[in-house]
Amino acid sequence: MIRKVILALVLLAVAAAAALGAGYWWVSSSMNTPHEHAKASDYIKIEKGTAPAAVIGKLVSEGVIANGTPVMLYLRTLGDASKIKAGDYRFPSPISPVQVLAELEKGVERTDRITIPEGFTIYDIAKRLADWHNANRSDDLNAPQPTPLSDQQILQMMNDTSLIRDISPEAKNLEGYMYPSTYEIDPNAGPEDIIKQMVGQFRKVWKPQWTAAAKSRGLTPHQVVTIASLIETESKYPQERPIVASVINNRLSKGIPLGIDQTNVYIAKMQGRWDGTIHQSDLDVDSPYNTRKRAGLPPGPISSVTVSSIEAALNPASTDYIFYVLDVKKNDGSHLFFASAADFERAKADYQRWLEQQRAEKRANEANNSNSQ
Repeated sequence: MIRKVILALVLLAVAAAAALGAGYWWVSSSMNTPHEHAKASDYIKIEKGTAPAAVIGKLVSEGVIANGTPVMLYLRTLGDASKIKAGDYRFPSPISPVQVLAELEKGVERTDRITIPEGFTIYDIAKRLADWHNANRSDDLNAPQPTPLSDQQILQMMNDTSLIRDISPEAKNLEGYMYPSTYEIDPNAGPEDIIKQMVGQFRKVWKPQWTAAAKSRGLTPHQVVTIASLIETESKYPQERPIVASVINNRLSKGIPLGIDQTNVYIAKMQGRWDGTIHQSDLDVDSPYNTRKRAGLPPGPISSVTVSSIEAALNPASTDYIFYVLDVKKNDGSHLFFASAADFERAKADYQRWLEQQRAEKRANEANNSNSQ
């Protein structure tokens, strides 16, 4: 009798072990088997405080997890449900439940990305923010949708200078004070929030000693940012910018108009008529920003600025240059610099011939493309 009981217990233990082994194999196999689903391009939001069982249930209902039972068994035995975090998740397809749990431990908050290039004007930034805002519609058609905004409405937001008044009390708008960079944006943010973020980045890079350095040069911070914006639009090379700054400095000291055509481009954007080409009417326009007609600095910046341009404005090279022109031989956007008007005129003539050649080639390409259609 005792032998039968012992045998029965042994058989039960073997059966239990076999069941446990089979269960372990099933859970392990289920957890590591990739599953295809149709939500790879969608965000799935896990709210803060959601119970682990509810999280797994939601992912089952969304089709990301095929079967929630092995996942819950795994969490109760081998996993750690406390590591699951709230967030906005995108799960690639196919994905295994183990990989799903690894994603859920990251606590990812959904963000959008927006890039403001160096040298963008407030008009360029306003258009980019308007395009982003108006395209930023929820995938949920029942959710509130953003009210469309125009460039002009966003430009009005940029007239609030309270964010930089302590640095630049004479600024009339935020031109030059929204730092160019790539920003991670909360998808629920509005353009005014992004503007504050960009101004906040400017404040982070602006060094208190720059205010003192400006004063030592007889300049206000606003004038430094204005000069930096001219440098920013004239040269893309940090090593060249102090030389451009020296030309600006030399012309200012001699009372010679700066003659920077980007100020005329800025006027055209300001007046809503910029079409990508500088016309004679742009050069002749009566405006305090027209540095061809008026000596001295324009009333304010004409673009966003970077650290290298600010530093160049504060530390111009020591030169006697008062002219520069694109180096057409290099054709890489760099410049040739001159103290002599005669030398400059010769280089300018080379540039004008090169420019006409570029325009002729563009016209020929456009004609060929039109004929081939």
